[in-house]
Amino acid sequence: MRRPGGRTERVRLAVHEAVRALTSEGTPYGVAEVAQRSGVHATTIYRRWRTLEGLLLEVAAEDLARSSPLQLTGDLRADLTHWGRSLAADVAQPGGLAFLHAITRAGAQPGAGTAMLEGLLAPRLTQVDAVITAAGAQPLTTRDVLDLLVAPVLLAALIGVPLGTDHSATDVDRLVDNVIAVREHRDRGGPAASS
Repeated sequence: MRRPGGRTERVRLAVHEAVRALTSEGTPYGVAEVAQRSGVHATTIYRRWRTLEGLLLEVAAEDLARSSPLQLTGDLRADLTHWGRSLAADVAQPGGLAFLHAITRAGAQPGAGTAMLEGLLAPRLTQVDAVITAAGAQPLTTRDVLDLLVAPVLLAALIGVPLGTDHSATDVDRLVDNVIAVREHRDRGGPAASS
């Protein structure tokens, strides 16, 4: 039985904090630097997270869930707008692209990278599905929200023109308008997207 606050949790916290500190410094680093900063042996880090990308994904997914929570009010436009603005603000900050870079690197690992990524994103995708369900917007899919809202926000940040710096309300509202337009189209009998 694992004790709350036991050694495993202390190791996780120390390693996560080391990753956050190193990421905020903006210089490249590897497992050796994480081990040195956290005081946790590199072998322990490899045993638990297997790769630096796996560790970065876990930290970034945790940070994203904390800093960009999804509301569940039943108002699809309000919930997606709140989330889109939070996401745009997060990725525009220093170190905000760490999650996206970790996803890219993990996705490049055949098999294991995809499985690891799907496991870490599953809770967030479940939350997106809950937002859709609470709004009674089932003609929409989680994939629609990813394609029409999340992907443009992340791509804009990746290419160096992050949304949310000058006119976030306009940019994010326009993306949410696209999601709502797809929902209305499907409500009128338009075809659903293939998943």
